[in-house]
Amino acid sequence: MPGPRKRLLAGHPRLYNRGMTTPPQTHDVIVLGAGGAGLFCAGIAAQRGKRVLVLDHAAKAGEKIRISGGGRCNFTNQHATAADFLSGNPHFAKSALRRFTPQDFIALVNRHGIAWHEKTLGQLFCDGPSQQIIDLLLAECQRGPGDVKLQLNTRIERVEKTPEGFRVHTASADMFEAPKLVVATGGPSIPKMGATGLAYDIARQFGLTVIPPKPALVPLVFGPEDTRRFDGLAGVAVPDVETSIGKRRFREALLFTHKGLSGPAVLQISSYWEFFNRQQPISINLLPGMDLFAVLKAARAQHPKQDIATQLALHLPARLAKRLCDLAQMDGRLADLSDAKFRTLTALAQHWRLTPAGTEGFSKAEVTLGGVDTAALSSQTMEANKVPGLYFIGEAVDVTGHLGGFNFQWAWSSGYAAGLAALEVN
Repeated sequence: MPGPRKRLLAGHPRLYNRGMTTPPQTHDVIVLGAGGAGLFCAGIAAQRGKRVLVLDHAAKAGEKIRISGGGRCNFTNQHATAADFLSGNPHFAKSALRRFTPQDFIALVNRHGIAWHEKTLGQLFCDGPSQQIIDLLLAECQRGPGDVKLQLNTRIERVEKTPEGFRVHTASADMFEAPKLVVATGGPSIPKMGATGLAYDIARQFGLTVIPPKPALVPLVFGPEDTRRFDGLAGVAVPDVETSIGKRRFREALLFTHKGLSGPAVLQISSYWEFFNRQQPISINLLPGMDLFAVLKAARAQHPKQDIATQLALHLPARLAKRLCDLAQMDGRLADLSDAKFRTLTALAQHWRLTPAGTEGFSKAEVTLGGVDTAALSSQTMEANKVPGLYFIGEAVDVTGHLGGFNFQWAWSSGYAAGLAALEVN
């Protein structure tokens, strides 16, 4: 029987651990974060015989997966290349993407019998709920011959380096040790789901540079002038719009909101606006592939009595068409309008130069721009160059994909690279 002092310590786990009576639990690999990248990395390591512990503060694994793609999970993009990612080093993602490709993940989805479809532009979605992808990842973790222990509702207090590797301290006073530590805790986007900057804190602790995080794939907010000009248009959608900054162009849908603009074309370009430190205005063409000036002149010749707003509404939503005509100070019959008026309207519709007041921030951002500097990591293994055994994967790294399954593919590819590397002995 233990003495009174030991019984007291046993009833107070924090004091018990401080007394160093109970040694830390040991594993081959510890993964922080039970999202897509963390679970996939854990499964790769376990399938090659490693004992893996996955820790996460959330009550359920894969919460971001669960809400993604409108609940259908846009699990990859079959056309993904390094050109679809923003990073301080545009070449960094190449190695991982080559080693585990979209076709590799599609094959895995097929092996699990998950039905899927291509929505548009190479974007692949589950036919059923996103839970299918979470179940796939959990099943892969159990394939063996190794083992994955998933421990949720566990808050990480601190990480320290030991002669044998790394020791993780939790809020419950439990301690865990492993020679390999993989950080897959993502970035601060969607804080209502518990997103934090833990990965950045750990990176800085070990001397790694962190590129300041910014919200990406995020709705834009109008300044005062555009708020006045487009007041009352919330909910108006334009199905085919081109947004651009410099040579980077996206052609998808746009949506007016109560605060500004959203929709795929806007979310895509928002990442570049932030990447270039908000220094470049955004160009918006509401009618790409059309010469509106020529169309208006032809309509004037063929239908001179037609109202200008009626003609424009053939090509744009009626409320937006009417607003553009009002802004151009145009009304009445086409026959009564000059070429100069047509040029003014064309400039408004096809050469809109938008300088947003800002974005809706991390609360509405789908992902995070910036993160652990790729210069501090191996592009082949995701291991910190100066800290053997320490890896950063997924959204925690300064690699940010376009909208449409690219960020999930980065999770799989970077998780695969680190999962394989974690098998090696330092």
